[in-house]
Amino acid sequence: MTALTAGRNTPQIAGDIRNGLLAASTTVFAGSLLMRNAAGFVVKGATATGLVGIGRAEDAGDNSTGSAGDAAVLYRPGVFRFANSAGADEITVAEIGDVVFAVDDQTVAKTDATASRSPAGFVDDVDALGVWVRFDEVLTKIATA
Repeated sequence: MTALTAGRNTPQIAGDIRNGLLAASTTVFAGSLLMRNAAGFVVKGATATGLVGIGRAEDAGDNSTGSAGDAAVLYRPGVFRFANSAGADEITVAEIGDVVFAVDDQTVAKTDATASRSPAGFVDDVDALGVWVRFDEVLTKIATA
């Protein structure tokens, strides 16, 4: 490709809703914590390695009988409240700004449980109902690299 010699209409993504291709044998529910696997496909939050949080499912997605990429789900990055873990993994206001880790598709924890959990996002706030998690896939990857 050569350098521009005239103006160019450079496309952009407007809005904050994204469309992600689901991994094989995957079903997600609206409102669930979503992650991307190493192959680039979307999965629900789970205690697993090799994933990174991407946001909240905006609708349900069913690829339970399909191959990777046969179905898609709408998701949104941003700040959303999920359930807090318990015991030594319970997140407090002291962890605001720290990376949190996915336990399942609705729960986050303070630690990676000896490298068995993947990063979901960052603690934005904590209240009596749960943990407000900020999802930014790129920043989460950088912070945990």
